[in-house]
Amino acid sequence: MERTSSQKAPEMKRRGFVKAALPFGDIFVIKVGTSSLVRPEQQTLNLTNLARICETIKLLKSEGHHVIVVTSGAVGVGCQRLGLTTKPTVLAKKQALAAVGQVHLMKYYEDFLAALGLTCAQVLLTLDNLANRSQYLNARNTFTELLAYGVVPVVNENDTVAVQELRFGDNDTLSAQVAALVQADWLFLLTDVDCLYTANPKDDPSAVPIYEIEDISRLNADTSTRGTQWGTGGMATKLTAGRIATAAGCTMVICNSNTPENIVRIVKGEPRLGSKFFPLPHCLKGRKRWILSVPVRGQLTLDAGAVHAVRDKHKSLFAAGVTRVTGTFHSQDCVSLCDASGVELGRGLVNFSSEEVSAVAGSSKGKPMADQLGFPTMDEVVHRENIVLLASEMDSDEDPSASSSTPNGVYKGEVTSEAALRAAEAAIILQDLAPC
Repeated sequence: MERTSSQKAPEMKRRGFVKAALPFGDIFVIKVGTSSLVRPEQQTLNLTNLARICETIKLLKSEGHHVIVVTSGAVGVGCQRLGLTTKPTVLAKKQALAAVGQVHLMKYYEDFLAALGLTCAQVLLTLDNLANRSQYLNARNTFTELLAYGVVPVVNENDTVAVQELRFGDNDTLSAQVAALVQADWLFLLTDVDCLYTANPKDDPSAVPIYEIEDISRLNADTSTRGTQWGTGGMATKLTAGRIATAAGCTMVICNSNTPENIVRIVKGEPRLGSKFFPLPHCLKGRKRWILSVPVRGQLTLDAGAVHAVRDKHKSLFAAGVTRVTGTFHSQDCVSLCDASGVELGRGLVNFSSEEVSAVAGSSKGKPMADQLGFPTMDEVVHRENIVLLASEMDSDEDPSASSSTPNGVYKGEVTSEAALRAAEAAIILQDLAPC
């Protein structure tokens, strides 16, 4: 019996929605930080750097690749336009400066890229946009069409309304989430250092550069480097971006913005030009890829037994394994799952509010949650199907150790009839049309 359609559907799932629409060339996301765009000594825009970055984009495009730029610098450019020597600390002032600077920042990108024969588009996002499923899908579809047209999307946080931007820092997290959204092959974080070091080289002459990172969860590096007065990022935010990007199957590189042409050399395999973070062996797909984009509202600290069950056995998280609740969150918000030392091992959509989890944290395994909370409910604090692991023990969408039920009680058994086979094929395609 012919199974042509059933063979094509898994292939589409493997490649994903964006890759199926853009079958040729790799997808690059290049994040340009404020420190790469603003000269702190003259408090002016670094046009030399911006021109070299745009020339690198042109080179990548000429080789058949797709490029997205995630740019910071709107506040810095706004300060320059208004003649301010220091960046204000009041949120409303920062947002006003971002409104001034964004217009001029895009004008520079438009002028440089147009001079190279390229067309750019402005895309303003917030983390909450990506947390909403329908907006997430719309953003993915828009990026796909822009790249199919050959356009270079220039992305920035919508600073005038996004309070979270000024806490997450210099668009590192946003760039990783965009990379996950579009199923990017490469994420380049251009910054003012050459690579990641074991210690701050400005303070410790024995600091050693780290050029390749295969498992970010076991990385021993200095993250004390803070952003400049014009930027808000630092090395810690870049490692957070690395966890998100590598979990989504993207290779991430930290390299110096003064030599953006090194991007092409790195892609061709030339070593020691930056710190390369390799993607995890089982990248996330479908719904779990979307969970990476949901803003984290709180943190659950797990005991050793819960860490082993969630990370190594791909089990759900129960109240007995929770030792501490941090932050304020509601049911179906995203929370960070951490071990006793504070290392993040995963993220998940929680089934209860922070008050409810605090009330039952560390409770006996034998007592159902419904009895403890006083209303009918499930026992899992976070169901395994709603957990995304950020370590080398990454889970895929299919859990070999799991039972056959999902949070909705759908049986995932063997397909035995032709009608059921066609339904399964449609489900595969629909899963890829869902957030991925």
